[in-house]
Amino acid sequence: MQFILHHTDSKSKARAGTMTTDHGAIQTPIFMPVGTVASVKSVHQREIKDDIDADIILGNTYHLFLRPKIDILKQAGGLHKFMGWNRNILTDSGGYQVYSLSQNRKIKEEGVKFKSHIDGSTHLFTPERVMEIQRVIGADIIMAFDECTPYPCEYKYAQRSMHMTHRWLDRCIAHLNKTPYQYDYAQTFFPIVQGSTYVDLRKQSAEYIAEVGAEGNAIGGLSVGEPAEEMYAMTEVVCNILPEDKPRYLMGVGTPINILENIALGIDMFDCVMPTRNARNGMLFTAHGTINIKNKKWENDFSEIDEMGITFVDKEYSKAYLRHLFVANEYLGKQIATIHNLGFYLWLVREARKHILEGDFTPWKNQMVKQMDKRL
Repeated sequence: MQFILHHTDSKSKARAGTMTTDHGAIQTPIFMPVGTVASVKSVHQREIKDDIDADIILGNTYHLFLRPKIDILKQAGGLHKFMGWNRNILTDSGGYQVYSLSQNRKIKEEGVKFKSHIDGSTHLFTPERVMEIQRVIGADIIMAFDECTPYPCEYKYAQRSMHMTHRWLDRCIAHLNKTPYQYDYAQTFFPIVQGSTYVDLRKQSAEYIAEVGAEGNAIGGLSVGEPAEEMYAMTEVVCNILPEDKPRYLMGVGTPINILENIALGIDMFDCVMPTRNARNGMLFTAHGTINIKNKKWENDFSEIDEMGITFVDKEYSKAYLRHLFVANEYLGKQIATIHNLGFYLWLVREARKHILEGDFTPWKNQMVKQMDKRL
């Protein structure tokens, strides 16, 4: 992978760059739609490519391992071919899913033993096994196996977990070095910074990860319930240490406001289920605030979903029509809302990039944060 940093904002640490893998270029900052089980929920791959124009989507190692299972993906020739997607894919290693299975897993130095949420079967994820699985999945960017600590988290637990994540990272790298690519393109490996919300631990972890010299770096263990200000504080600490010439990925974040504030701190890559999950529940993100489309106030509002007309579906459908679909429990409502929200998120990061390059990112960001922090 190549990463070119084109410009950094003079009044913040916001950056505009370009990542290039064997599956194409990714302009940063970027938001990655979440396609957990080889599908971005409620939308077709064609819409993700043609309407939303996403350069990269995310898949999840834990979920793909359980279903459709790795042997199926290997027979298909990897995840790209299996799901008919010829652009970039990033896979999360499954560390966050292991964290979320707190009642059904045991974490030890060897790895994590867990029970499937599908059928209760028992499995073991070690750093080595997770690297092998991600080789078979064939994502362009693959993640180190880590432990995502809960919030709040006691200092000693966070410290032990961080050091174990670092030891697991060393094992990941050693195993990758003797595990060849499965397909006819390269894969890029990102280690993950941990340390909960403790400044000294975040510094230690960022320094350890920076020393690895990977082609990109990720920040995990945030957006797990901590106040936004703590998230921003930890992000700032880590971005001050991670190398400037490598992309920085803040995992699992977040709201549109979270994304803009973290771009200002130097983050290049984001993913979150919020735009798709909220869309299926009738919550729409717009440049002027959020809309609960199921509210009666939209019953006879025939204006576009977002008057700015910034996403594909805004030009096609009215608020009244979309509300009708939700009230009638028509699947099309979820689809339209999902395309809108993903389109808005991609519009937002592209606008951020444009303003970084034009030199007025900070005033634009401050105005957008005020506008979006409203319920319409």
